[in-house]
Formats: sequence, structure tokens, C-alpha cells
Amino acid sequence: MTARFGTTAFVASAVLLSACGGTTTPQAASPTAPKIASNVGATDQSRCDYKGRPDRESVESEGPGAMTPNIRRVFGILGEGDDRRRVLFCREVDTNLDGVKDVVRTYNDKGDPVEEEADSNYDGKVDTWIHFAGGRISKVEIDHNGDGLPDETRFYIKGVLSRAQRDTNFDGKPDVWEVYADGELERIGVDLDYDGHVDRWDRDEVAHRAAEEKERAEEEKEDAAKKAEEAPPPGASGTTPAAATKPAEKSSGAMPEQSAGGSGTAPAGPAGTAPASNDASGKNPKKTGGKSTGKTTAPAKNLDLP
Repeated sequence: MTARFGTTAFVASAVLLSACGGTTTPQAASPTAPKIASNVGATDQSRCDYKGRPDRESVESEGPGAMTPNIRRVFGILGEGDDRRRVLFCREVDTNLDGVKDVVRTYNDKGDPVEEEADSNYDGKVDTWIHFAGGRISKVEIDHNGDGLPDETRFYIKGVLSRAQRDTNFDGKPDVWEVYADGELERIGVDLDYDGHVDRWDRDEVAHRAAEEKERAEEEKEDAAKKAEEAPPPGASGTTPAAATKPAEKSSGAMPEQSAGGSGTAPAGPAGTAPASNDASGKNPKKTGGKSTGKTTAPAKNLDLP
């Protein structure tokens, strides 16, 4: 089923896109008429509305591998005078080169695709319908049993497959539902007794765990970003960091602080004199014979004798 869908929608679209590089010639000036399929008579089953309309212009071109033109573009002539312009309204392609157009896509007046119809099995009947929204695929409908009604419908969000439903017994009601996450199949619901209700859900556990891990990682990332936004910037509270605070400088005339042991060194005295030492009482003792008397003796003066 998936392979069939791919052949229907995207191979045909690839042919349409690759046709852009073909050599284009006006229909009336084409020296070689397209070959005619024996089973359709003198018509290529064109679905573009252009015949007999003066406001339409048809251009044909040859796609890859084609010996005769197999691509037709129909332009609408809009505006008048200097505002007159051509806008692509329709494009159809003979993808299997049998002389019958089997893919046709229509556009709005802005040139955006609106709808595409395709005959994927080349039986002369349309079995695939592709709808566009904003230039992207929004819905794909496929007829698997040739009754002209879609048996499978696929829904897209922004061009990405979101869900699908299928009617496997062709009673006009879906009995298989598929749910996708980021374009990957996540689970399938099956209606076993065809009463319109899901009887069993089949889940791809590997894909489910991967989706949960991805969701969890995104939540953790969002939480981290939120915490980073709520955290105040450094210095926003008005306090200066401790590392940036300098100790207050002491005045130049103050004595150095005495250590806890009570000992300290007095400043040096005048030049030529030894610094005085303090005893436990805070006085300057006099050294006499190696003993301290606790008194200070002045130096002897020179006396002039008569």
C-alpha cells in the first residue's frame, strides 16, 4: 500500500518537477503531434481547461526519455496593458509515455498548487487525489478497488504526515487507523469486527520509547532555560562579592598591632643607640652586670677638672 502511494503521488510529482528543464514550444508550432494511444482514440484525455478559451495559453514540452511532447502547461492570461501577465493554472503529464495524460495538477492565480489527480495504474480512471494548503500537501485520498471512491485517506500537518485511515473491506467505513509522530508511524488501531470502534492497538515500542526520550530531553532543556532566566545576575542584590573587598588600610602613624603573645619590638631609637627593650612591667630596665635593676642610667658626662 505504501509503495503504491509513493508511486502514485511522488513519482508523478517528480516527473512534473523534472519537466521544468525540458525544451518548451508553443502547441500550434509543434512539428510533431503526440503519439496516440490505441485504446483512447484521438484524445490524450486532457483534464486542463483551455480549449476554446482566449484567456488561456497552452505550451507543450518533452520530459526525460520522451520522443514527443508529454507535458502540457496551461497559463491564464491575467490583467490588461502593462499589467498583463501569464500565470500557471494547470499542468498535466503523460508519465508512462502512452499518449494519455495520467497526472494533472491545478494552481490558483498566485501559482500555488491546489489539487492533483492521478491515474496510478493507467486504466484510464483517476484513483488518487492530492490536496494542497499553503503550497504543501494537506490530504491524500486513494481508491484501491476502482470504484471511484477513496478507501484510504492521509492527513498532513504543514506537509508532514500526521494520521491515516483505511477501509480494508470496502464498506465505506474506515477500519484501520494510523497515528504518526514527526512523520514516523507510532501506533495502529484495528477494528476487527467492523463495528466502527478500535478493538486492538498495535504500537511500535522502539519508536514510542524514542519519542518519549525526545520529549523528556526537550522538557529538561526548557526547564534549564527557564531556571537560567529566573536566576538573578551576579551583583544584582546590591552586595559586593567578598573576593572583591579590600581590607581597610591602617593610618601611617599607628603602631603595629601587638601579637597575642604580648611581645613586640619597639621602634628603633636615635641613630647610634641601641633600641630599648621592655620588661614585663613595661619599664626599661638597666642592665648592670647582666642583671636588670628596673632603672635607666644616663650616660656619664666628661667633667673638666681644675
